[in-house]
Amino acid sequence: MAKKSAAEAAYDASSIQVLKGLEAVRRRPGMYVGGTDVKALHHLVYEIVDNSIDEALAGRCDRIEVVIHPDSSVSVTDNGIGIPVAEHPEEKISALELVHTSLHSGGKFDNAAYKVSGGLHGVGAAAVNALSEWMEVTVRRDGGVWFQRYERGVPQAPVAQIARLKRGELTGTTTHFKFDDTIFKEDGVYRFETLANRFREMAFVTSGVFLKLRDERSTSPREMSFYFEGGVKSFVRYLNRNRKPLHEPVYANKEVDGINAEVAVQYTEGIAISEYAFANTIHTPDGGTHLTGVRTALTRVINKYARDNNLLKEKDKNFSSDDTREGVTAVVSVKHPDPQFESQTKVKLMNAEVAGIVAAVTADALAMFLEENPREAKKIIERCLTSSRARDAARKARDLVMRKSALDSLTLPGKLADCSEKEPAKCELYIVEGDSAGGTAKQGRDRHFQAILPLRGKILNTERARLDKILANNEVKALISALGIGIGESMDMGNLRYGRIIIMTDADVDGSHIRTLLLTFFFRYMPQLIELGHLYIAQPPLYAVKQGKEIHYTYTEAQQAELLKSLEGKKVGIQRYKGLGEMNAQQLWETTMDPAMRTLLQVTVEDALVADRTFDMLMGIEVAPRKRFIMTHSGEVRNLDI
Repeated sequence: MAKKSAAEAAYDASSIQVLKGLEAVRRRPGMYVGGTDVKALHHLVYEIVDNSIDEALAGRCDRIEVVIHPDSSVSVTDNGIGIPVAEHPEEKISALELVHTSLHSGGKFDNAAYKVSGGLHGVGAAAVNALSEWMEVTVRRDGGVWFQRYERGVPQAPVAQIARLKRGELTGTTTHFKFDDTIFKEDGVYRFETLANRFREMAFVTSGVFLKLRDERSTSPREMSFYFEGGVKSFVRYLNRNRKPLHEPVYANKEVDGINAEVAVQYTEGIAISEYAFANTIHTPDGGTHLTGVRTALTRVINKYARDNNLLKEKDKNFSSDDTREGVTAVVSVKHPDPQFESQTKVKLMNAEVAGIVAAVTADALAMFLEENPREAKKIIERCLTSSRARDAARKARDLVMRKSALDSLTLPGKLADCSEKEPAKCELYIVEGDSAGGTAKQGRDRHFQAILPLRGKILNTERARLDKILANNEVKALISALGIGIGESMDMGNLRYGRIIIMTDADVDGSHIRTLLLTFFFRYMPQLIELGHLYIAQPPLYAVKQGKEIHYTYTEAQQAELLKSLEGKKVGIQRYKGLGEMNAQQLWETTMDPAMRTLLQVTVEDALVADRTFDMLMGIEVAPRKRFIMTHSGEVRNLDI
């Protein structure tokens, strides 16, 4: 008999593991909450709040309060009916314990207790419990107050009644938990703004529910409350508060075959597209069939109206979806008794039937609006025509850029000092402000893997310009050519020539402006660079402090103050770097470009909704919102040139 190899002997029946209880969640948290990073940390809160929102959708709750406590634990309290505490007839334990210790248990599978809900897999509460150092659940129902504590998912005692429900005391559930810092190691800090933005969205799409967020981690607690009765129409108005709308929002709210579709659409004078989709109040950032339905309706109805009213001539081609979506703000919210999501984190809605229903509801409302408001309809068609012509011009300009790329060995711009390494993952591109700093960077770099692209002056503000104008800008063309991935429809990340793209600008107002212009360009036209983690910001020092033969570099005012305090009484020389060009090549290498010594900030987008609003406010057409922002965040402001 042939002798088994070591690999074969190592894999037999005993190798098959069965993860019991909540052990699977702790072993593979990414399958249940999307990972162990700061985004997943916030997802723990969302899972518990979603359960309270489900109570609201069932008509049993109209108030939810979330508190971040001083120890970074979180409590979520609602005035719903309360989680059942009686013994489950089959499992022979309290239903409260069952839903917190067993995956795929809950009251949302048969549509009897909840006609519509966001918690569908019976995983949320149990997953949060498994990933928490401890969790305490207090339920007020059936005339009593019931309590159970868990540690890393394990009940510490059976469910027990700890008090009688007082007369007039509201029923409901309070879930208080502390995340497990042995699992969430990277950045165990809840961000008030991130939670506030999420709860604002929930309040918009769950009309009539009061949501309150309180942060008690400082001596001056912060608090925000949200309550809206206008639904997604109010949401669209909120999103467009810093823009110039062309008309009142087009609104529809209709139930078809047990599926409720609520849609609001409004065109603005800007060119940014803002689309947000929700399924059973849960934000689906990757869209899905409900968003597809809105886009289909916009394209079909606008083309039909333009043809019927002779605004599109017979020889003119139909508007594309991109033409009809430019400058639009659209929010769609569907309530579905059996939604199918792409994953437990619910980033995309998959139900095929939703697309047709949403398209029909949106089309009816939009067609009626255009017929009843011919002046506004003409404005919408005119902007679609302008968008179509600009898109054609941009396509020709992009094709010209790409054609030149093919003819001129990828059109590497003459001012690019490339590196010798051929493997993109090992290469870095420094985008440097000005020829002076560019020259210093070229001398100081490691030519093997670091390339330098100096920019002359400020690039175009891409928030205010269409793609055809952007592609006419020499600095933008040089940037596109150097990266090698193209832009727009022809963009191919597989052709990226550098694994890291590093923005390196002066530590002054002009440098900050150039950095913001570049970030705006990447966010609007090459978001994949950010999503895939390729974009970074260099951190050059602000000061050089010379003490004897030693030179100390500091990167913030606080570091500088701390250093000077430690050197008090000693003779020191201080140099403030106003620009990269003030450093010699060796200093720039040591402080900003040497991988062993430098500090890089990776650019990420945690919340696309917030990022979209911020870029629109800071770089858009409207001046007043930008001025308010600067006045609020800069203390004393003088001689603003906005």
